Amino acid sequence: MTIETHGSAGPAESPAQRLSFPRQHARTQRFTLGAPRAFTVAPDGSRVAFLRSSSGTDRANQLWVLDLADGAVERVAADPQALLNGAAERLSAAERARRERSREGGAGIVGYATDAAVELAAFALSGRLFAAELRAGTARELRTPAPVIDPRPSPDGRHIAYVAGGALRVTGADGEGDRALAEPEGEGEGTVTYGLAEFIAAEEMSRSRGFWWSPGSDRLLVARADDAAVRRWWIADPAHPESEPTKVAYPAAGTANADVRLFVVTLDGARTEVTWDRARYPYLARVHWSSAGAPLLLVQSRDQLSQLYLAVNPDDGSTRMVHAEEDPEWLELFPGAPSWSPSGKLVRIVDEGGARVLAVGERPLTGPQLHVRAVLDVADDDVLISASAGSAAASPETGEVHVYRVNELGVERVSQEAGVHSAVRSGGLTVLVSATLDQPGTRVQVLRDGKQAATVASHAQRPGLTPRVTLTEGGTRKIPCAVLLPTDYQEGSGPLPVLLDPYGGPHGQRVVAAHNPYLTSQWFADQGFAVIVADGRGTPGRSPAWEKAVRKDFTLTLDDQVDALQGLASSFPLDLDRVAIRGWSYGGYLAGLAVLRRPDVFHAGVAGAPVTDWRLYDTHYTERYLGDPGADPAAYALNSLVTEEGLVAPENPHRPLMIVHGLADDNVVVAHALRLSSALLAAGRPHEVLPLSGVTHMTPQEQVAENLLLLQVDFLKRALALP
Repeated sequence: MTIETHGSAGPAESPAQRLSFPRQHARTQRFTLGAPRAFTVAPDGSRVAFLRSSSGTDRANQLWVLDLADGAVERVAADPQALLNGAAERLSAAERARRERSREGGAGIVGYATDAAVELAAFALSGRLFAAELRAGTARELRTPAPVIDPRPSPDGRHIAYVAGGALRVTGADGEGDRALAEPEGEGEGTVTYGLAEFIAAEEMSRSRGFWWSPGSDRLLVARADDAAVRRWWIADPAHPESEPTKVAYPAAGTANADVRLFVVTLDGARTEVTWDRARYPYLARVHWSSAGAPLLLVQSRDQLSQLYLAVNPDDGSTRMVHAEEDPEWLELFPGAPSWSPSGKLVRIVDEGGARVLAVGERPLTGPQLHVRAVLDVADDDVLISASAGSAAASPETGEVHVYRVNELGVERVSQEAGVHSAVRSGGLTVLVSATLDQPGTRVQVLRDGKQAATVASHAQRPGLTPRVTLTEGGTRKIPCAVLLPTDYQEGSGPLPVLLDPYGGPHGQRVVAAHNPYLTSQWFADQGFAVIVADGRGTPGRSPAWEKAVRKDFTLTLDDQVDALQGLASSFPLDLDRVAIRGWSYGGYLAGLAVLRRPDVFHAGVAGAPVTDWRLYDTHYTERYLGDPGADPAAYALNSLVTEEGLVAPENPHRPLMIVHGLADDNVVVAHALRLSSALLAAGRPHEVLPLSGVTHMTPQEQVAENLLLLQVDFLKRALALP
């Protein structure tokens, strides 16, 4: 299937006319500022809470409410500018780390939680605790110890729990009775926290929280994390030699993780430990506590080949196995699962019979026609999920993700337009968030009983360019691909130099049926390239076998980039004698791998924040794919770009390579780039290194983000001898 779009984005705003695309792209944080997000629907269907900033260049999010009882009226429930009296935000080191883990580049109110009725919202702002009455539209500060992290109201709205100083604390919703429920006093030397997700949970498991209220509001499940055994690394800022290096606990592959335990804690501070075989299943991957059943845990073995679903007795902390799973490759974690259905059945996503299906109880409710991505809501009558086309689908629907209602009677698609869709639902009200190829940004509809009741406006800027993208499949494996040509390219104008622009690895789908993800690729195309984005084996969204083919061998991801490139050459104007590749993170690794291992295909590369030695990356991610480095060092050597012996299997001729890395990166530390550069130098291979002072794994700084694009184009044109 091939889909081509040259859809118009409409007239750009005046800032787009005044600014270059790289500057506008950076200033708007990839055109995400001003877009509504983080929706919460009241169970009575009367209102929707969400976050949105006031314009497409304003980083500070406000908390908004859409009142449906009053004719779909939007109003501000909390404004950070007013609450801080115009003062600048000050973030603690712990809050900065949390935002880095979630890749949060915004400011103001970046997260909030509500009570069960969605009448009270709590949030942290500049390390201080605030509560907002969503019906009244008033917000106030509650005086508590600071800095406050992750405040969450109890379901009944009477209390707010939060973390400060590594302790789990609670205060009344009126600000009275503040006290610690679990604190690390006398436990370790600054290594113990209560109520926070440890590094691995936040970075790799998508578990961003460390405490959960009971549905009765009388107690909580609280995670205790002790990272005393985790290896310490030091991250320095060479541009400021007067500053001390930052010490971080980083669990590299094959080394110790944080010790994670779980407690039931009552409001008077009484504590009962939850017991399971933590030696066999050390990863606390998911926690769910609802009125539909006992507290539910998902715990994984370190090798991620087995996992248990456990029901907790909150009175004595004992656990009962509800279900067990094993997989010879690895077990994937999914948003929204596991949970209980209202009737008390286990809801999970499982790989079964070659398909990724939704199961309720012991019964799968979907088949190979769908590839289930997430559980969005569980109701009496159905389960709301997101899914892409499965292996048995009538059409591959390249890049599409849809929302479906599923029950014993069948499957019904909620989203209709080709695109990428997600949803939040409660009380008969569904907030459907949609991105399509022909329109920039996202469109938010509020549906009641399947019919539009309201929309939520976006203040995001409109880009100053429109992607000229063709979605197709390339190569013998029918690899999902997007091909972008220059806006002014005329058929018959001759072949173009090629730029591959992948992520290309686990958990990173780049070929999507949406407009904005291709803006940067189109800008590169407009510099004179044919740009190819290819999602080969290892990337999500197609089938379990497709994702898990890369077990012990990441080099297959490079093979698929080559396969896609060569397969597309017969249909698109590609000059295979001038081929470059660029990427960030896994894509940066792939760019380095391409230049070193396949110089017969690739003539230049830009490797941004690349993993170069997999022994230096974290436990949960790396061991899932490559195993234990102590047990299988050969797998680590095969898949790395460098080892102590130097470059791994480099081929000739040498090709130009630019290495870009943030010196403050605590996810892929700059040692990766430095070791690659040292090995290249030792091998007599010229290259360029661009160190970014004060930059982490994200590049939110406006000037840095803008100039990174410009410098990459300059390098690629020089490397390929382009005019």
